[in-house]
Amino acid sequence: MGISESYKEWCTNEYFDVKTREELKALEGNDAEIEDRFYRQLEFGTGGLRGVIGAGTNRMNIYTVRQATQGLANYILSQNGEDKGVAIAFDSRIMSPEFALEAALCLNANGIKAFLFESLRPTPELSFAVRRLGCIAGIVITASHNPREYNGYKVYWEDGAQITPPHDKNILAEVAKVTDFSMVKTMDESSARKSGLLHTIGKEIDDMYMEELKKQSIHPEVIKSMAKDIKIVYTPLHGTGNLPVRRVLKELGFEHVYVVPEQELPDGSFPTVAYPNPESPKAFELALKLAKEVDADIVLATDPDADRLGVYCKDTKSGEYVSFTGNMSGMLIAEYILKERTATNTMPKNPALVETIVTTDMAKVIAKEYGVALIEVLTGFKYIGEQIKWFEEKNSHNYVFGLEESYGCLAGTYARDKDACVAVMMLCEVASWYKSKNMTLWDAMIEMYEKYGYYREGLETITLKGIDGAKEISAMMTKMRKNPPKELAGLKVLAVRDYKEDTRKDLSTGEVAKTGLPCSNVLYYELDNHSWCCVRPSGTEPKIKFYFGVVGENLKDGEEKLKALNQAMTEYANR
Repeated sequence: MGISESYKEWCTNEYFDVKTREELKALEGNDAEIEDRFYRQLEFGTGGLRGVIGAGTNRMNIYTVRQATQGLANYILSQNGEDKGVAIAFDSRIMSPEFALEAALCLNANGIKAFLFESLRPTPELSFAVRRLGCIAGIVITASHNPREYNGYKVYWEDGAQITPPHDKNILAEVAKVTDFSMVKTMDESSARKSGLLHTIGKEIDDMYMEELKKQSIHPEVIKSMAKDIKIVYTPLHGTGNLPVRRVLKELGFEHVYVVPEQELPDGSFPTVAYPNPESPKAFELALKLAKEVDADIVLATDPDADRLGVYCKDTKSGEYVSFTGNMSGMLIAEYILKERTATNTMPKNPALVETIVTTDMAKVIAKEYGVALIEVLTGFKYIGEQIKWFEEKNSHNYVFGLEESYGCLAGTYARDKDACVAVMMLCEVASWYKSKNMTLWDAMIEMYEKYGYYREGLETITLKGIDGAKEISAMMTKMRKNPPKELAGLKVLAVRDYKEDTRKDLSTGEVAKTGLPCSNVLYYELDNHSWCCVRPSGTEPKIKFYFGVVGENLKDGEEKLKALNQAMTEYANR
């Protein structure tokens, strides 16, 4: 069915509710908008759905959510998982509760149990709940840190991680088979509850999740000794983090936690911030204002589904607050865990630290310092969660920490996805530990740079929307794959990894080896002087991303090298 036919179908078919039909009829004559809404079916990628909320096949709405869920239901039935059921959580975004309920009712209509949280919860708690309840799968309705007009739908498997091979491809195939809304089942909520298919979950899972978070603390005595001295400013950015973050900090004993009042309550319109992303300095404006008023030691922000953490820390020398990248905050936590687990003889046998290929190379030298295995995986925390499963199945390593550059990490194995709630509590413990030694987190970071090297990383993102944008991204990747650079910013390219072709080519010898990682549309360039860059299309947004890493002689040198590499790589990509 073509664009105009699909548009007319949605405008006239009474399967679609009146509000949907009226929204679309109002677009008559706006050909560009109609094309964008109907030029494709909203793509169910390897993680699920993500898109702008609205009517149309290329939008997030109850119909596209049902369609995706029917495909998931068909796969669950093929795996005989109907009695295990599916756990479902949702965040504060517009339509999140409605999408969660629609997903549950579609599963129920297929005879599959659904365990639906009573109200909004963090994504990592969904990951925890899947395993705790013994479910075959999980769904969380969220668009993470995207702008307010977006929502999304992420799928988890029974190990608690987002779907990985073979389940991702198999679910993808089942969703693709649902080509008509007549193939989609649903039922009313009352009947679903009476039949014992729809269950509500809440406090009991919250309590168990909270206990697992607190188990990750290494020095609770340090927290107690510094609880009156350390000041923490926190903002949930109108999302799900408010209650769990405040609860875990209170139960650990922190006494001075100041929550940004304007951003405390859940609100999917995000009235105080256009882009609820803790990576963005603008998201911190209100938090930094409060921090200066109360003279806070650290300033923390979690994204709407509370799986990413942004950090600022006071530099006592300048009196200003310094921003930390996800790599920096992750390394502070990693160093603390490895050092103190070693010092207290609580390090497990065969310990492993897991990071993605675009995360800081400082992790490698820290892991080496403490005799911990360092394992690299593809971009996406689901691959870190997958490693935990394999460690347990093969009895090979014991996971101690995992992180990715995009402001996500996980201490412990209670969940299989990044968790900003545990990141907050660990970083507050780290800050307490250093404050007991009259050091700030910034002092600690400089100490690490001096010890391991001034590792600096950056990210450049190009957004290209619509049909033409998707084609342009594809063309850029093809061009770079066919014509690899020989040098970038004066740095010799030593080797090129092509994860789509599963090859690593040494440019000096011509030798080709396998990458050892799954197929993915990613190019990675190994450069002189421990530098690197990597390029990949986003799996969830109309973007192409360029990652960079360098090692400087000092902070200024590192920033200059990073800027030069960024410029050289983006110029090369746009030739």
